[in-house]
Amino acid sequence: MPNSSSVSEFLLLAFADTRELQLLHFTLFLGIYLAALLGNGLILSAVACHHRLHTPMYFFLLNLALLDLGCISITLPKAMANALWDTRAISYQGCIAQVFFLFFLFGSEYYLLTVMAYDRYVAICKPLHYGSLVGSRACAQMAAAAWGSGFLNAVLHMATTVSLPLCQGNALDQFFCEIPQILKLSCSDAYLREVGALVFSVSLCFGCFVFIVVSYVQIFRAVLRMPSSQGRHKAFSTCLPHLAVVSLFVSTAIFAYLKPPSISSPSLDLVFALLYSVVPPAVNPLIYSMRNRELKDAMRKLFPYMLLKHP
Repeated sequence: MPNSSSVSEFLLLAFADTRELQLLHFTLFLGIYLAALLGNGLILSAVACHHRLHTPMYFFLLNLALLDLGCISITLPKAMANALWDTRAISYQGCIAQVFFLFFLFGSEYYLLTVMAYDRYVAICKPLHYGSLVGSRACAQMAAAAWGSGFLNAVLHMATTVSLPLCQGNALDQFFCEIPQILKLSCSDAYLREVGALVFSVSLCFGCFVFIVVSYVQIFRAVLRMPSSQGRHKAFSTCLPHLAVVSLFVSTAIFAYLKPPSISSPSLDLVFALLYSVVPPAVNPLIYSMRNRELKDAMRKLFPYMLLKHP
């Protein structure tokens, strides 16, 4: 029986059959990728270069921008290269690397968003203890825990994926390598180990989701009790961008992986994959900078000729 070692490459799902549409997809993806690089790069530069932004909230935002850059760089460049050169191939090693970095970066981002929810909870519900609970050392430890958890999760999935025997061909119904598509090529009960790992990851993600929901219930209760309308507005302005990012990240992932099998199709799977793998990294910088006066002021000082206007 052939196993994974006999598969030297995989064939990814093509976006279009005609050359004109392939070039159109390449152009669109290039624009999205450059926008994501610019937006996240601006946030990284502004936070790193301005001491006023050396606070826990912006430290976590810097980590989020790094993860967003990594997330979109795992999928889009290969998809653009395949569209440009009219090919579908990706090497076996390249496919496994995509699986590893997807779990590493997306997992780390989700854990980081959970940490950011805790940061906002402490800032609004326990402001007198903020300095002791979310100091510089605690921030570094929480960020390291988010990155480390994502790394360990990725190692777990990569190890089980590499051990899968594959005998159902090498064509994947997706434009990048993801484990559900690789499982379809497996031909033995070995895939149950990966299913178990996926169940573990989903349970962990659900726990983080519950923590985020409980945190925001407490946050909104505290904000609504504030006597000052200005205080409520400031609190909401610091929380709503994070809540929007979490909602975008979770909703697109749920649609991609938990949709009913009855509505599943290659084209629909492709659309949902684009929504969770491409849209959040490209849109997150816009969400965070849209109503953040401090961040826009820092960007304006860093790049004085940019047309960044106050709302």
